[in-house]
This record gives sequence, structure tokens and C-alpha cells, in this order.
Amino acid sequence: MASTESLTAAKLFSCKGMVCLITGGGTGIGLMGAQALSANGAKVYITGRRMEALETAAKSHNPSDGGSIIPIGPCDVTSKEDLQKLYDDLSKKEKHLDLLIANAGISGPKAEPDESHAGKLKQKLWDNESFAEWNDVMNTNVTSVYFTTLAFLPLLQAACDNKGHLHSSVIVISSMSGIMRDAQGHFSYNASKGATIHLAKLMSAEFQKTGIRVNSIAPGYFPSEMSAKDSNEENKSHLPDEKVQEKGHVPAERGGHDEEMAQAMLFLAKNRYVSGEIIAVDGGVLNVVAGK
Repeated sequence: MASTESLTAAKLFSCKGMVCLITGGGTGIGLMGAQALSANGAKVYITGRRMEALETAAKSHNPSDGGSIIPIGPCDVTSKEDLQKLYDDLSKKEKHLDLLIANAGISGPKAEPDESHAGKLKQKLWDNESFAEWNDVMNTNVTSVYFTTLAFLPLLQAACDNKGHLHSSVIVISSMSGIMRDAQGHFSYNASKGATIHLAKLMSAEFQKTGIRVNSIAPGYFPSEMSAKDSNEENKSHLPDEKVQEKGHVPAERGGHDEEMAQAMLFLAKNRYVSGEIIAVDGGVLNVVAGK
């Protein structure tokens, strides 16, 4: 049984000794995860397609005391060759991997289904979306999550205690958009995130025999290059409260804060008794917008 002293937040959420990898780790939610884990002692490798962005993130946000943020790559997660090379490179540096955060994603085309006349509705959506764009979204947001997880299964299992206990884990970053019925003009994105959520459930059940947990975080509106359209010299983005309030369906009336995403990631990273869960961190949106 636990002593009272062992239940301090500092001990419960200490990440000292952990080795982590985050895809799309140079900006947005991926960078929030890198900051949170490294601030609590973890060695965090971040990867992505833009090496300059990764190096800027590490330079700007490495903790002064505790863990570290280390760029590795570049890596296009839609390429099996890139993923295998990343695995080989990381294997030369580390004997195991405690946590993989599959975060890389794209938004895809947007076309508002705001016509009630079927012919006009068809034309608007037909003319503004393509098979190629849908394929890109599905490839990046769903297929790459699967192959990224597969690529690192051996390193993840190497972190397990060989006693049949679920130890290492994967956190799949999905979206509240994959749960709601409102397309928001993003049919391909929302459909892909729905698939990502189900993929996380499938992997959690099938991969637990290897001792690996899989969970998913479904974020609401958080500042990122996807939501804010840009980032500053430290790779951080700003999402004004007014922009979120304009949507009219966010009870919190603001975007999510870095600290709130950090809390969710630390919880799933450290609680070994949680597997197969989808945690929406959405400011209450799914209480307002239809889901199930």
C-alpha cells in the first residue's frame, strides 16, 4: 500500500528515466507534450518533416533542470522507409522506449455544407474536395499512426517488466472532431479522426498482449499551426478567445491551455491501469455538439 508521502504530485507524475518519442513534436500539441514530459524528467525525442522546426523547439523549450528535448529525423511518417530509418537511428541511442505519442496530422480541404438545395450542395463539395486530398488526410492522420506504432513496437516492449504488466504506452492524438456529428466543413478531417479513434481502440486490444497500453486524447481547440495558422519564433501559436467564442459551441469560451494538455498527457503516460480509453479535452464542446 502507498504511503501518504508517495502520493505527492511530484512523485506520481515524475518522468525521470523515461524515454519518449513524439511525432509532429516541433509545434502545437506535440510540442506541449515534449515540454510537459521533459519538465518532469523525461528524455524526449521529437521528430517531424522540418528539421529546422525541431531544432528551434529544442533550443527554445529545453528545461533548465530535469529532462531534455532532442530533435531526431527528419521523418515523414507517411513513409515506411523514413519510419524504419527513425527506428534504426533511435535504436542506436536507446535500448527501450517508454512512450510514443503519435501526433502528426494535417487538416485537409474545407468546404462548408451550408446549402439546402441538393444540386448546389453537391457542386460546392464536389468542386472543393478531391480524392487526392482525402487520401493525403487519411494517409497522414490514420495510416501513419498505425505504421508508426508498428515500427516502434519492439522498443516499446523492451521497456516492459516481463511480468505481464502493461508498462510502456502509446498516446494517439485524435480529435473531438472524430466524435461529433458536425462536419464543420471538414468531412475528410473529421472522418479521419473518427478512424484514428477506432484505430486506437483496436491497437489497445490487440497490442496489450505485448505489454503495451494504447490510449487516445481527443483535443478540442488548442493553439497550433493548424488552428492558428502560424507560430512565433519559439514555435508557439496563439488562439484568441474571440475566435473560439465565435464558434458558439464552446462552454469554456476559450481555447485549451498548454497546461491542460500537459495534464492529460502526463496522466496517460503515468497511469498504467488505463488502456483503451479516449479522453476528450475539449472545454465541454461534446456536451453541446451532437456526438453519439
